[in-house]
Amino acid sequence: MSAEDQIRETITKNDVVLFMKGTKMMPQCGFSSRVAGVLNFMGVEFQDVNVLADAEIRQGIKDFSDWPTIPQLYVKGEFVGGCDIVTEMTLSGELDQLLEAKGVAFDKEAADKIREANA
Repeated sequence: MSAEDQIRETITKNDVVLFMKGTKMMPQCGFSSRVAGVLNFMGVEFQDVNVLADAEIRQGIKDFSDWPTIPQLYVKGEFVGGCDIVTEMTLSGELDQLLEAKGVAFDKEAADKIREANA
């Protein structure tokens, strides 16, 4: 199976996928750690894909999304963005709206706490 096929299958089978450096329990870069931390804190169930474990997936996800950096967040098959975009969306409430619109469960109080802490 090609890297593109693996990526497509992963984002199709899982509601939320984070392509990241490391794992959600052991991130290996600050940007990946930030996005995984937001998702974990908000109680979002997500599939993590460690791009450091597979060079073909690491390059393949960049080609697939036409986005040059890692991490990359997908919700219901839709590319959301990287660390800066996810951070901005979290602080503005747009991430809450996206998750609600896509039917993805999350802890609204935790999302509000993130915004309060960063106000």
